[in-house]
Amino acid sequence: MTPAHSFIEPTNTEAIRVIGRFEAGRGIPDAMRSDVRMLGALLGQVLRETGSDGLFDDVERLRLATIQAYDEETPDAFQRAAAIAESFTVARADEVARAFTCYFHLVNLAEEHQRVRVLRERAGQPGREDAADTVATAYARLATEVGDDEARRRLEALRFHPVFTAHPTEARRRAVSSSIRRLSELLTQHDAASEGGAEQHRARRRMLEEIDTLWRTAPLRAQKPTPTDEVRTVMGVFDETLFTTVPHVYRRIDDALRGDDSGATAPVVPAFVRIGSWVGGDRDGNPFVTASVTREASQIASEHVLRGLERALDRIGRTLTLAADDTPPSAAVTAIWEAFAAAEPQTAAELATRSPDEPHRRVLLAVARRVAATRRGDERRYSGPEELLADLRAVQSSLAAAGARRHAYGGAQHLIWQVETYGFHLTELEVRQHSQVHARALAELESGEAISAQTEEVLEVFRAIAEIQRDRGLRAAGRYVVSFTQAASDLAAVHRLARHALGDDAPVLDVVPLFETFADLQAAPAILAEAVEFPEFRARMAATGNRLEVMLGYSDSSKDVGPVAANLALYEAQEKIAQWAKDSGIELTLFHGRGGALGRGGGPANSAILAQPPHSVDGRFKLTEQGEVIFARYGEPAIAMRHIDQVAAATLLASSPSVEERTSGAARRYAEVARVMDVSSRERFFSLVKAEGFAPWFATVTPMEEIGLLALGSRPARRGLSVESLEDLRAIPWVFAWTQARINLAGWFGLGTALDAVGDEALLAEAYREWPLLRTLIDNVAMSLAKTDERIAREYLALGDRDDLAALVLDELALTRSWVIRLTGGERLLENKPVLQRAVQLRSPYVDALSLLQLRALRALRAPEAEGSGADEEQRRLLLLSVSGVAAGLQNTG
Repeated sequence: MTPAHSFIEPTNTEAIRVIGRFEAGRGIPDAMRSDVRMLGALLGQVLRETGSDGLFDDVERLRLATIQAYDEETPDAFQRAAAIAESFTVARADEVARAFTCYFHLVNLAEEHQRVRVLRERAGQPGREDAADTVATAYARLATEVGDDEARRRLEALRFHPVFTAHPTEARRRAVSSSIRRLSELLTQHDAASEGGAEQHRARRRMLEEIDTLWRTAPLRAQKPTPTDEVRTVMGVFDETLFTTVPHVYRRIDDALRGDDSGATAPVVPAFVRIGSWVGGDRDGNPFVTASVTREASQIASEHVLRGLERALDRIGRTLTLAADDTPPSAAVTAIWEAFAAAEPQTAAELATRSPDEPHRRVLLAVARRVAATRRGDERRYSGPEELLADLRAVQSSLAAAGARRHAYGGAQHLIWQVETYGFHLTELEVRQHSQVHARALAELESGEAISAQTEEVLEVFRAIAEIQRDRGLRAAGRYVVSFTQAASDLAAVHRLARHALGDDAPVLDVVPLFETFADLQAAPAILAEAVEFPEFRARMAATGNRLEVMLGYSDSSKDVGPVAANLALYEAQEKIAQWAKDSGIELTLFHGRGGALGRGGGPANSAILAQPPHSVDGRFKLTEQGEVIFARYGEPAIAMRHIDQVAAATLLASSPSVEERTSGAARRYAEVARVMDVSSRERFFSLVKAEGFAPWFATVTPMEEIGLLALGSRPARRGLSVESLEDLRAIPWVFAWTQARINLAGWFGLGTALDAVGDEALLAEAYREWPLLRTLIDNVAMSLAKTDERIAREYLALGDRDDLAALVLDELALTRSWVIRLTGGERLLENKPVLQRAVQLRSPYVDALSLLQLRALRALRAPEAEGSGADEEQRRLLLLSVSGVAAGLQNTG
């Protein structure tokens, strides 16, 4: 049998033995093993058919050597693998890097396919999941603690609000993502076909063609995407997944809560998802996001949702072939039809001919025509989503009154949920700008002198927001996030600028402070207490039921004081802000600026929610989603449904008395542990990042400079022209560069020292069991460390002439790994997370191959004689190819 994760079936006896021993005990499900075996064989066939002479054999040589490097019987294999990577010509290394990258895409696809397979198998099998994993089971648990009425009230107030961002963290080209999606569909067809039949053969032939496309598609973007390109990329997720999936989430939860009554009576599940977007609105540090881009982003999103609603109305309307004799229309439905017929007699006559004596059918088809008119901007358009909802509810009530309850609370409810979730805007577009930009603009405006182009652009943004609100409603735009909020005056500045732009016609604004640095997090409660006294804040809060939104930045706080102190500071800030809001009678929503990688707040969202301080969630969870995380969580319908259900369940459960008591009680009991960890981890982190010459050393031992050349996104990678200090660097390349160097320092550095400073292993083991914050932190670090490779890391660190800094990193790595293994149990990392452990371990040798190719390119680029040589471009291309491949293998960028 062909071993899993091989390009071909090895003919060499030694190769079969080594690969078999490596893969033994990994616990790969048979179905996934079969998928990977087939996809790998197809890739092998493509390489033999289209690659240059000997490519396939060279790929296999390097693959076998990197696998043997994990075999205790072949201690010299790592050096042999490095020698093989060094022996390739640059052109051959380029091809090998592309081959391994293609392989990772296929393995990732097979793993996603297996997840979907498991989710489908679990569907309808009660007891297979934990109480925190689904809204239905979380609701049942909550009801036992607070009673049915209170649980119902909390369910009705539930809100999950992911905000998609265009931060440059998706290394794959859109063409590659599209090819992988087509392969996914073919793999599903292959599963459904009869074994060995014509349809299965056809699916396999088309997969071979698609893998050939994947191999021949240039893996690197030739140019950076524009902000509009980024908007259209995100729209693909809505078109392919979210628009139809989110109502299915609501229905599945309602089914679980109400059984046979679901679909026959009004649902108990509200439309609790809201989708936000910074794509086309986030101008902090991105000069390419202008007011015209923001207008265009809103227009594109609106176009997508209105087309989606039009199709959904048309589809469901055609099924309502219910005769008036059995299902008579209400007076309200008749009035809708008569108004439409008076306004558009010709279209009404056509619909009446196609739907004779079927009043509900023709009314929904008429509603679809009005939605089309709204999209075109015609005279017969809807004034807003509220008017459309009124028509849909009239149809629903009419159907219910006529006895067609399954139709009323089936297809019609599906439409209502979609409009409630997405309106006419699809995404709630948010603007973000740096507080210093506002300060400079105000200074110019109030000086009385001529204003600069940048200040004029700042004012134009407010005009764009006003136009969007006028055309698509307040939900379409209105949140204005102020980066680096350091004083209440930074928030007041937004309203002052809006008045400069439009006077009394300024748009309705919810100004959201973003606290990012360690010092700003500590100052947050005092800043908020001052800000809510401003007249503009008071007026807006009065209009919204005393609601206030506050954003917390994970990225810069972690880069500022290290991951351990940042996590503790974030918890403390949330605790204080939540208590202040509770005491002030404010309905607080905390907006979590989490990135994809652990150094930027990444990791499983549901466990993070359950570790939050009391009253900081209260049934509302909002976070940023970006880059590869968007596609990993929302790109496949079954996975998107599962993710939304899990996060919503944790959001509902986080405010239960038992969870809040556990969290607050643990925080009190382990306050001294937290204090010791905070102080010691910060000192350790500062000893590294504040060391003289650290910034240029970091740029030397990682591909940080080269990452900036990748056409990942429209936003620049750094704030200045060069990196002279850590402050010059944005958080994403800081994390991404350490990930590429297989060190992952941003996710764990300082934890070993922090745990060692506490010293009491029994106390720490108890804290790991009982303190959700520490457990989440350590589990996330375990994942980060599992993707770290000390052998590879040593090679990167050797690129810099600083043995002292290299030793500091390696010593902390060893100390942190030792403590994490002791606290999580077992002999190796992730033994308490076997599925995750398997995923990491199976990829590691193949990531190593790409890392070795990246290292040879980095050495060549760092060599003094390489400066200005013609070989630079070839080596740089190889490095960028390997960056893309490692990102695919580790499934992490920033």
